[in-house]
Amino acid sequence: MKLSSKVKVKNSMGLHTRPATEIVKMLQGVKSEVSFTYKNETVNAKSILSILMLALKKNTSLLITVEGSDAEETLEKLTLAFETQFGEE
Repeated sequence: MKLSSKVKVKNSMGLHTRPATEIVKMLQGVKSEVSFTYKNETVNAKSILSILMLALKKNTSLLITVEGSDAEETLEKLTLAFETQFGEE
């Protein structure tokens, strides 16, 4: 199954090291392939360096694509994490 969803970075400092670390930890047990696309750049969301290279600032929209057997559950978890600012509210 392949799913995708657009999300917005709501963190005041953008997607910096702490939320990027949260994403990588969240995806450790995930079977699906997960990627983030911003402008024309697509990166592996399981790699902290790849996420940081996107240099996503506050209010930036990005596309999350999840492909695999646990895609629905994984996309829900990620979308919720972006919505709740990775606990930084």
